[in-house]
Amino acid sequence: MSTGTVVFIILTGAVLAVLLYIVFAYNALVALKNQIKNAWSQIEVQLKRRHDLIPNLVEAAKGYMAHERQTLENVTRARAQASGAKTVPDISRAETALSSALGQFLAVVENYPELKANQNFLALQEELTSTENRIAFSRQAYNDQVLFMNNKVEMFPSNMVAGMFHFRKGQFFELEEQSGRAAPRVSFG
Repeated sequence: MSTGTVVFIILTGAVLAVLLYIVFAYNALVALKNQIKNAWSQIEVQLKRRHDLIPNLVEAAKGYMAHERQTLENVTRARAQASGAKTVPDISRAETALSSALGQFLAVVENYPELKANQNFLALQEELTSTENRIAFSRQAYNDQVLFMNNKVEMFPSNMVAGMFHFRKGQFFELEEQSGRAAPRVSFG
């Protein structure tokens, strides 16, 4: 073989290797983007479940908590704002406010032993606790996918492919303030 042929084979192999890398990197980025969408949809399902439970919880408490109208209104208002939020940062802020309002609501419930003994209310509290756990799990799964995507978008050499095809970093779903970092405390006795 001549030197020109060897150089041609080496260059052709290098070009094919680069093209293969671009294809694999692109496919990995698309897969991550779709995993992020899927993880976000799981969060939305759990948030909707939470938002659907709250009116029932408030309604069950209304008869017992006639003097706590402001607390009930705060929960209802926070739920409405959370239901209407659209972007990840807006949802994070709204869910933090909703967690805070729920925490205050559940703290006030402690003053009403008859309400705490109500089977319907207890069942709703259990559902809310379960939902809060699911939200936390879904949020963690979503944030893990965002981390993988952000690493691919920022790390060399995949960042070059990400830049060529306009892949962007994802936004983490984080709670805004420290008080919202824990699920509302639910007591059964």
